[in-house]
Amino acid sequence: MANQEIRRGAAEMTAAMLMSGTIGWLVVSSQQSSINVVFFRCVFGAATLFAICLALGLIRRQWFSWRMLGLVALAGAAIVGNWLLLFAAYSRASISMATAVYNTQPFMLVALGAIVFRERVTASTIAWLVVAFVGLVFVVRVEPAVLAVPGEYLEGVALALGAAFLYAISSIVTKRLKGTPPHLIALIQVVLGALMLAPLVHFDALPTTPAHWLQLGTLGVVHTGVMYVLLYGAIQKLPTAMTGALSFIYPIVAIIVDRVAFGQSLAWIQVAGAVLILLAAAGVNLGWRIVPQRRLSSCKST
Repeated sequence: MANQEIRRGAAEMTAAMLMSGTIGWLVVSSQQSSINVVFFRCVFGAATLFAICLALGLIRRQWFSWRMLGLVALAGAAIVGNWLLLFAAYSRASISMATAVYNTQPFMLVALGAIVFRERVTASTIAWLVVAFVGLVFVVRVEPAVLAVPGEYLEGVALALGAAFLYAISSIVTKRLKGTPPHLIALIQVVLGALMLAPLVHFDALPTTPAHWLQLGTLGVVHTGVMYVLLYGAIQKLPTAMTGALSFIYPIVAIIVDRVAFGQSLAWIQVAGAVLILLAAAGVNLGWRIVPQRRLSSCKST
């Protein structure tokens, strides 16, 4: 029974990560500003998640408190900002590079955990951070031809780093919401996102074709509503190490999609940098040691 549950969780996690890998393609293909994309993702996602929460019986007073709403609002503001920055980075640094840089977020999460929760940082984590930093240097060290539009590429890298930081902030805040149904958290976050962005939406530049509306609808219904259900279902069934390992399907798929859909070609040094970042992120998520753990001294005073 346990093996069957793990297999189901692995299938759910794999499906969720495959969906995540195609988000960049939908964002760029929709030909909308990042504000418009995030707004409609929130609107369509809210409708989907409301139906899911209603079906699961989660719309109950017992789940709500002022503390819960305050923490969800803070995490929601961070996650909406995360989407805005990441989606803006796609058109500047390419989906591949924005995704690679975005995967520095495990290190930001570790740093915030050390500061906020006084969590211990191992020597191996610091070593992996050095590896990721070298990868980041490789990613941003590009030929002048790539910087044909002054500041565009480096601006995209900076936006992706900002998105990673906001994701880490959201994760830290969400840690304090243990016991609150994650689908309900996601619902409140996307409702808040829609309300936050409504005054900023470019209603004079809405999609003019059914295909573009379909792309926005897919982002909200499939890549927000359905994906949250699969992701949270998988997290509840899988060991942490397996969840971390399967999460790397996302950046690999994103890079492949960028190549197939937009013909994005990368310089070898960018590929090397992306590999180093993903390798370092995998090392942190899966707890790989590259610095031998010190043995406790057996010579204790008696």
